[in-house]
Amino acid sequence: MTPENTAVAPVPAAPAAPAADALQAKLLAARDAARGLATLTTAQKNAGLEAIAAALEGAASAVRDENARDLAAGRENGLTEGILDRLLLTEERLGDLAAAVREIIALPDPVGTVLRGNALPNGLLLSQVRVPFGVVGAIYEARPNVTVDIAALALKSGNGVVLRGGTAAQHSNAALVALIRGALESAGISGECVQTIDEFGRDGANRLMRARGFVDVLIPRGSAELIRTVVEHATVPVIETGAGMVHIFLDATAEPQMALDIVRNAKTQRVGVCNAVETLLVHEDAAEALLPMLASMLLAEGVALRGCERARQLVPEMAAADEAEWTNEHLALELGVRVVPSLDAAVAHIDAYSTRHTEAIITRDYANAERFVAAVDSATVIVNASTRFTDGGEFGFGAEVGISTQKLHARGPMGLPELTSTKWIVRGSGQVRP
Repeated sequence: MTPENTAVAPVPAAPAAPAADALQAKLLAARDAARGLATLTTAQKNAGLEAIAAALEGAASAVRDENARDLAAGRENGLTEGILDRLLLTEERLGDLAAAVREIIALPDPVGTVLRGNALPNGLLLSQVRVPFGVVGAIYEARPNVTVDIAALALKSGNGVVLRGGTAAQHSNAALVALIRGALESAGISGECVQTIDEFGRDGANRLMRARGFVDVLIPRGSAELIRTVVEHATVPVIETGAGMVHIFLDATAEPQMALDIVRNAKTQRVGVCNAVETLLVHEDAAEALLPMLASMLLAEGVALRGCERARQLVPEMAAADEAEWTNEHLALELGVRVVPSLDAAVAHIDAYSTRHTEAIITRDYANAERFVAAVDSATVIVNASTRFTDGGEFGFGAEVGISTQKLHARGPMGLPELTSTKWIVRGSGQVRP
């Protein structure tokens, strides 16, 4: 197991724990505090969010000091550059987190929204409204920004949170949780609604997966191994967020400069993220004109290329790709390249190897774009733009709790509405069923 994959043990067994130990006390506290959150007004929740944003700005130096400890440990433990980049909290990134929290303030409060309703012939009035889940659990790796994103989204949607952020970011996460709890208390909101169980290690993560009655939904974010472990072994309901085996298909009519700009951005703008492209598919009618140009640009950017036989004929500097290449989420400056005979072949490759996260087509053919959009079964399908746009912030959600690749309850970037359930309210005037 690599150092960044330490949030969950690979085996499901966890030792029995006393009925009222420290971890269970945290679960109880989150559950009790969540009941109070459900009754807060939008103005009260927004005041808590503004306090968090201000605290992020005011304590940026202290948080960065703790983040530096995690980065130093990560380098000693051999974390990849992509993981280290994901772990890094710069002053700019902390400012962006504060800005994202303020964007959430500006968003509509989903709690209490009436989705549908009607009056029955007997006079009963029905309405279906959005309500908080209660307590949201999150297990994630080397992503201190997730600590802020999930806490802020949970607060606005009226949920408590229990966070397991992984060993790689333990100092950063501890500083951020302390900051968030203090900010909430200053706004008159119980800091108990945000709990971290990092100190309990792998056992804490395994017990969180089985915390039925305390945690209403569990969201894993991280490596394919972490997500698979949580999905397979959790007894708490799980919203599956997928690894990013992301594809871009260059159609026969792809405009060269657009292809260059989009592929460069999708691969090199940030490499340690789930919406970075990992496989480039090129129509054979465009390969001879586009591939050498693209390869030259990518190699100059430091990207290691591995391709099929036809791709290597066009770009001899390219290494050979084996079958594992098409399933490898690199999270690094590495890219698989495959020449395909048609749009249908590109769709077939995506269907065989995709994690159903994000796929893109670059084309000037409207009909081909629409065929691709209809045929590809992924959470986000993009036409003539970078895959890096699959993101809650970019979609206008302020932040995201994750990108769901499943089809039940939520799919794609998840914001405030996706952290709610519904309940039916029935109002009568003494009716009884005949």
